[in-house]
Amino acid sequence: MVIPGLTPNVNENERMNAITASKKAVIWLIEDHGDCRKMLAKVLNRTPTTTCPRAFASCEEALTALRRDPLPDVILLDVGLPGMSGIEGIAHIKTLAPSTHIIMLTVYDDHEKVFQAICAGASGYLLKIANEEAITTAVHEVLNGGAPMNPRVARLVLNAFASRKIPPKQEYGLSVREIEVLELMVKGMIKKEIADRLNLSYHTVDNHLRSIYTNLHVHTRGGAIAKALAEHIL
Repeated sequence: MVIPGLTPNVNENERMNAITASKKAVIWLIEDHGDCRKMLAKVLNRTPTTTCPRAFASCEEALTALRRDPLPDVILLDVGLPGMSGIEGIAHIKTLAPSTHIIMLTVYDDHEKVFQAICAGASGYLLKIANEEAITTAVHEVLNGGAPMNPRVARLVLNAFASRKIPPKQEYGLSVREIEVLELMVKGMIKKEIADRLNLSYHTVDNHLRSIYTNLHVHTRGGAIAKALAEHIL
């Protein structure tokens, strides 16, 4: 479902200028629990490389802000929210802010929610029991092309794939080189590591990734990996 009137935010240049000026990654929070929201904001604001200027109790509030404000680099998004759920909110956030990474936060060991979030476009996933170092590391990892995921949650995702029926294999028109890049992504390599392994420039790898996302009809690294595994593309 797409909310009528949703159009991409036009403040991309403002976001990039803000990053250049501050040298800090801009993080937004969407978390309905007040104490947890304050704690996460405090962690992100005392880290030299991140800042958290906005925090919301619901997806609806955040979507309103995304329509008018410079876009954040990363959104930490709670799964269990009042009103629009975090998983439902992913698609709406990506419509307004396609370049913004989303890291899911939850207390639930629910492999179905994990699976749904990654397939919907989440770039990473953390349990709320993660410590300060794990949270800040996840933010930097996703900004560097990684897909942060708690080992316990990663196992749940693998179990989810294993329990699903294998659909007929589809052809997505990926080139031989794109298949190689996708294989290395699935193995957990970030863009720089892929470039070194294949003896390519960082820019070339970035172009291959964009083509992979387009051909697979996904928007994120996590979405590409999820689709590759779920549909046995490799």
